[in-house]
Amino acid sequence: MISERLKKVEPAPTLAIDAKTKQMIKEGVDIVGFGVGEPDFNTPENIKEAGIQAIRANRTRYTAAAGIPELKTAVADKLKRENGLDYKPSEIVVSCGAKHTLFNIFMALLNPGDEVIIFSPYWVSYPEQVRIADGVPVFIPLDESRNFEIDFDRLERSITGKTRAMIVNSPSNPTGAVLSEDSLMKLAETALKHSLLIISDEIYEKFIYNGKRHISIAAFMKEAGDQLIVVNGVSKTYAMTGWRIGYLASHNREIVSAVDNLQSHSTSNPASMAQWAAIEAVQTPDSVVQAMASEFDRRRRHILKRLRGIPGLTCVEPEGAFYVFPNFSAFIGKTIRGRRVSGSLDLADILLNEAKVAVVPGIAFGSDSHFRLSYATSMENIDKGLDRIADTLKQAR
Repeated sequence: MISERLKKVEPAPTLAIDAKTKQMIKEGVDIVGFGVGEPDFNTPENIKEAGIQAIRANRTRYTAAAGIPELKTAVADKLKRENGLDYKPSEIVVSCGAKHTLFNIFMALLNPGDEVIIFSPYWVSYPEQVRIADGVPVFIPLDESRNFEIDFDRLERSITGKTRAMIVNSPSNPTGAVLSEDSLMKLAETALKHSLLIISDEIYEKFIYNGKRHISIAAFMKEAGDQLIVVNGVSKTYAMTGWRIGYLASHNREIVSAVDNLQSHSTSNPASMAQWAAIEAVQTPDSVVQAMASEFDRRRRHILKRLRGIPGLTCVEPEGAFYVFPNFSAFIGKTIRGRRVSGSLDLADILLNEAKVAVVPGIAFGSDSHFRLSYATSMENIDKGLDRIADTLKQAR
């Protein structure tokens, strides 16, 4: 028997699709995978070497649950240097990835029935983590016609006496949208007006295009820092998804202490050698990251052009992260190879089994008329996969 709490939780579809894709490949099927959300680059050599040296130096024992002082200091220095934010090492908690950080926050923050505002489309784990913590996700659709910007009138109407927090994710997974400075300012004003916490997931901060730059909402909340939690990590920026290092920074000492306490009774510390590698990561010159970002930008422009050339698909230009989120509404109700397309699960299944292309159905992100593709793959795979998608969609009747 499992708990009622976990009966409410859906499996992570991105990981499930990745597992199915790998199994089909193992069986000899030629699959083009656009599903998994991780860089296809290797961890930079200097970071790998720092991890190896930590092992050789026998830095393999327990550390403080919230992370080693050296890493927390390095993170505080990074936030000051790159984001203009002032945090003390004691205001930082290091966890086993940004996903774990978010989980800790919800568990420490929410009481049964507390509401958390989530802008839709959203990252798949936000609502499930809120539900695990006995909270209630409240979804606010973003305006696709305005590059997935926020409808602030709707936001105001959605805030109730039970609203505890809002999640901000810019750049966004799955849309790649980057919130404007004006929107960030209005979100900060809304949080202050209603005494809400903002949880700002900034894991894709280094992958922003079209000459834009990342601005943390923390820049607009310096007088109310106890209402903000910044979440970040090393997984995406430094191609370290398997190292599992994320962190939070907050002036709210009560939340910081609660997360530290919770973590001490769950995972304890993140892997010690990964922490030492993460110090090297956050001190790595931007030129290393920019090389990855430049390649992502080249792929972004190419995949967007290709998608917009497929009749029936529309796609808002992503300005960050490494995803595109095409709209396939024109195909809903049609039949492809004898199979009716009623929503994104149908389309994703058709593409996987008929076109041998793995995508993530939009319903996983709160939108059943979209699907997500990651362009963290080679240009060859992008063209190969899009050729197959185009050929399959041509057969819609």
